[in-house]
Amino acid sequence: MEHRTRRWRPDWPCPVGGVLVQQRHGGRDPSYAVTPDGAHWRAFRTPQGLGTLRVRALAAGEVELESWGEGADWLLDAAPGLLGADDDVAGFEPRHPLVADVWRRNPSWRFSRSGLVLDALVPAVFEQKVTGQEAFGAWGRLLRRHGEPAPGPDLPTAPRLQVAPSAATLARIPSWEWLQLPVDHARSRTAVQVARVAAGLERTVSRPPREAEPLLRSVPGVGVWTAAETLRRAWGDPDAVSFGDYHVAKDVGWALTGTPVDDAGLAELLEPFRPHRGRVVELLARAGLGRPRRGARMAPRRHLPGSRR
Repeated sequence: MEHRTRRWRPDWPCPVGGVLVQQRHGGRDPSYAVTPDGAHWRAFRTPQGLGTLRVRALAAGEVELESWGEGADWLLDAAPGLLGADDDVAGFEPRHPLVADVWRRNPSWRFSRSGLVLDALVPAVFEQKVTGQEAFGAWGRLLRRHGEPAPGPDLPTAPRLQVAPSAATLARIPSWEWLQLPVDHARSRTAVQVARVAAGLERTVSRPPREAEPLLRSVPGVGVWTAAETLRRAWGDPDAVSFGDYHVAKDVGWALTGTPVDDAGLAELLEPFRPHRGRVVELLARAGLGRPRRGARMAPRRHLPGSRR
């Protein structure tokens, strides 16, 4: 089994865990783990094969990188992007006192870029119009039932991770088994559609986000929200905004104006921040500046009508 190591020195004080954790889907994601030594582990299906990446912050600003599997070399090359090195904050002007204050307190946070479209798109499909608990639970069951064991060191202290299933495997899952996860017909149909055109979708990562977005949305069932979630993780797009989210517009409106807004109001509030609209949303969320959760919350649902979220 391939095993590679590297030390990398970012040119800013990189918060390793706070950036890479953007590639985790729920606290029990079988592809992600944090070990007692402070290392973050993530299993990927790379263009070169399965791989596991381990990252740990060291003293003096260095980051220790280790990788295993056929995708080991690819992951070491991708690691700086995964840890935020490709996120250019030049030109970001926090045109609101609250945003400026949050940015002052979080100057080192960056967007993670995986460069892997399917890895970001399929879990985003799972998260369409359901609670996080439902989506993350189904994602975990998918990886445990249909994924593959991730490569890694044969040590009792090493986590046992799972790699997400391949496009071919996703396309073969029968409808009744999707419902057992549970993933309703609308979302499973979209996941299968995504799997069938996976090769073409992966090639879109070489395009700028604004060119890639309509290509993602050309897949039936992939709407504005799903495309934005994918652009955020696969491209590290700081301008991607998840319009149509149950909370985002209300939370950003509350934080910036004291009043919840709808998507039209959200677009108006964020327009001055282009091309960093998504950065504003993430900074406010990280600071916990959303509206108080005293109203009705989204109830768990299983079987939903088709949508293009």
